[in-house]
Amino acid sequence: MARPTSATIHTDALRHNLSQVRARAPRSRVMAVVKADGYGHGLERVARALQGADAFGVAALSDAERLRAAGLSQPIVLLSGFDAADDLPQLRRLNVETVVHHATQLAMLEQAPDGDPIRCWLKVDSGMHRLGFAPEAVRDAYARMQAMPAVADGIVLMNHFASSDEFPDATGDGAQTKAQMRVFDDATAGLAGERSLANSAAVLGWPDAHADWVRPGGALYGISVVDGTTGADFDLRPAMTLGTRLIAVNRVRKGERIGYSATWTCPEDMPIGVAAIGYGDGYPRHTPSGTHVLLDGRPAPIVGRVSMDLMTLDLRGHPDAKPGDPVVLWGDGLPVETIAAAADTIGYELVCSITRRVRFVEA
Repeated sequence: MARPTSATIHTDALRHNLSQVRARAPRSRVMAVVKADGYGHGLERVARALQGADAFGVAALSDAERLRAAGLSQPIVLLSGFDAADDLPQLRRLNVETVVHHATQLAMLEQAPDGDPIRCWLKVDSGMHRLGFAPEAVRDAYARMQAMPAVADGIVLMNHFASSDEFPDATGDGAQTKAQMRVFDDATAGLAGERSLANSAAVLGWPDAHADWVRPGGALYGISVVDGTTGADFDLRPAMTLGTRLIAVNRVRKGERIGYSATWTCPEDMPIGVAAIGYGDGYPRHTPSGTHVLLDGRPAPIVGRVSMDLMTLDLRGHPDAKPGDPVVLWGDGLPVETIAAAADTIGYELVCSITRRVRFVEA
């Protein structure tokens, strides 16, 4: 019998979330970010559902190869940029645009063999301090790119926000994002070209940053990274339901301890359920006792440590529970952000961590 653990991907939710992004940024074009295998939802599956986007953003040329092999013809942007001169023929062959963020890339483009010009996105480091040209180097990089035969006309200017999940308010919160916007505006003043600043959080909370292109990632999958909120607070729908089933119900006496390292003690004689999911499937091991799942649609707390293949549940609120009953780990009615908060991480990490033995189902 097949292991009952599955991740159901709701393509209607993906399309709904794209429509919500468009409604929030009606004057912007939308680059749907589908890196990390479509945030763990399946690259080709997600891209087909999001064919209404104006472009796709990926982190690896191999992802661009997969999208083209799947028959998708939309513009694709390599967000981390190319790494070596040997990547340039691949960009041309696949008709992929690239981010340019470092002087070494400028040198490779200047020495590129003859061929079709490549559309480039010039990245400004406005304060994230990860990738991008320092503000004082932007104009020189832009001028060099304009003079290169290998670079197509219409350079796009972009940055990346570090703290856009902190929305502006009357107390002055959001100061870093405001500062990054000022730095970007000063560094690019007078330079021709489209602009792209907004990631998911900025789409949701920074309308002044929407510009010509927005680049939503997690929002398309129904996930919020704003503290204390879920995607539903922004009318986003979860695109993944992670589920399994009970495989055992056991009676355990008062005082007996549950699971590895005996971290949880039964306060009374009680039923303990065993669900077929664990960190070997991608559910976080350090999720504490008391974190809820949905058992047959109603909350049931985890007790004891999550193990590789299994987790144990307190069934005192489910006197009729039996093997085969459905268990939802996150999805509609139990936001992944809730589980992420309990595990001291973010929902993005959880959906990206689903392992290969989980069966994916498209709904």
